[in-house]
Amino acid sequence: MLHRRTLLQGTALAAATPLAAGDARAQDATPIWSADYRVSKAPGVELAVYRKRVGPPDGKPLPVLFFVHGSSASGRPTYDLTIPGRDDVSMMNVAARWGYDVWTMDHEGYGNSSRTAGNSDIASGVADLKAAADLVLKETGQQRMHMMGESSGALRVGAYAMERPDRVGRLVLQAFTYTGAGSGTLGKRAEQAEYYRTHARRPRDAGMLNSIFTRDKPNTTDQDVIDAFVAAELPFGDSVPAGTYLDMTVNLPVVQPDRVTAPVLMISGEFDGIASMDDICDFFKKLPNGDKQLTIVPGAAHTLVSSKQRFTFWRVMKSWLEG
Repeated sequence: MLHRRTLLQGTALAAATPLAAGDARAQDATPIWSADYRVSKAPGVELAVYRKRVGPPDGKPLPVLFFVHGSSASGRPTYDLTIPGRDDVSMMNVAARWGYDVWTMDHEGYGNSSRTAGNSDIASGVADLKAAADLVLKETGQQRMHMMGESSGALRVGAYAMERPDRVGRLVLQAFTYTGAGSGTLGKRAEQAEYYRTHARRPRDAGMLNSIFTRDKPNTTDQDVIDAFVAAELPFGDSVPAGTYLDMTVNLPVVQPDRVTAPVLMISGEFDGIASMDDICDFFKKLPNGDKQLTIVPGAAHTLVSSKQRFTFWRVMKSWLEG
């Protein structure tokens, strides 16, 4: 892998090399402390927020890392997936053992957060993050937080960073989409744009959730991980908000690269069917902060968080966050 310092002046790609699974699974046995919160975004809109760290807060602050979920699933199934007998899937546990105070949330209309008449588009997601960031500041005393978002979660992160550059540290944009140019998946999805305009929610069943991991290239995620993810998410219902699908098919770009001034890691799978390489590189070249890195993970598709290549993703992200 080319390290970040080799990428400061250009659009070079860092091709990530594999990390031995055994190394990644060698976890610290220290118990992980967790807490659940609810924060008010607006009258009648309550958001579920989740936190993990090694050991309870004891007055010693840790750097904050906030994970932001995508269009079709909520925070915990995405970032804190539990499979009996395994401790190599939950991204929150992994990052907590790196030494971070780790947070995620369910955006409006998802998971344990309030169901409303809204469609939870990217602008709504930014408002969610503002409310959650105030909670994080209150609980940790940390003014800035590192952030990682997957897919439309990366759009939420980028849009938040445009509005609140004073509150963000280092950013990880995973499976990010800039203009949507060259995206076969978004082109197909755009055929349903009128439905997304006229419906606040869209159907979401087990087959759709499975397709997140299989539509680009089969066998990039272990089937037991997919099954656990589907089982964890389906209790939240057979529909999810349609706003991010509308934004990604009709309203791109929603993030302007020249307004994202924080250090940025862009990382995508080799077989990601949503973001084309030209589109990713176009955004990357326009980022104003020279402290930036673009990494392509071989053998991976749209989602990296729980894929077979997650160990590589973890290593790249850990190195990036350490600066």
